[in-house]
Amino acid sequence: MSELYLNIVRSRTGLGYPQTARYVKKAVAATLSAEGVDTPCAVEILLTDDETIHAINREHRNVDRPTDVLSFPMNELTPGAFDADLCEYDYERACILLGDMVISMERCAAQAEEFGHSFQHEVTYLAIHSTLHLLGYDHVDEGAMKKQMRTREKEILNLLGENDL
Repeated sequence: MSELYLNIVRSRTGLGYPQTARYVKKAVAATLSAEGVDTPCAVEILLTDDETIHAINREHRNVDRPTDVLSFPMNELTPGAFDADLCEYDYERACILLGDMVISMERCAAQAEEFGHSFQHEVTYLAIHSTLHLLGYDHVDEGAMKKQMRTREKEILNLLGENDL
C-alpha cells in the first residue's frame, strides 16, 4: 500500500475513544491493501454524533433518521476491480480521491453493546464497510451484491484479527 491521506475530524471533542482514529486508519489501510489498491489515496472521515449524521442522512439521502455510517464515493468503481484511471485525482497531493465517510460514534458504541463486541471491533467494521462502498461495493439488494460485500468485510476483519462478527 502506498501513501494514504486520511483527514479524520471529530465534529466535537469527546466523541468515541482516544484510539478511534488509529482503529479507523488501520481499517481503511487494510481494506485498500486487501483490495489491491496500490495507488496513493485520500479519504475524508468525519467522526460525529447521531444528531449530525441524522441531518446528513436527511439532506443527502432523504432518510429521516440517524444511521451508523454514510459513504460518499467520488468514483464509480467495480467491486473487486480497482482502476485508478477511473478515479478523481488530486494533483497537489498526487493521489486518488476516494470520497468521504461519516461514522456516528454514538451509534457505533450502541451497536457494539447490542452485538456483544468491543467498540474497537464495531468502528473497525464500519470503516471497512464504508471503504468498500468507496471502492464500488454495495448491498442494495439481498442477493449476490450483498453477499459479495459481506464476504469481503469478514475476510478483512479476519486479516485484522477482528473475527468476532
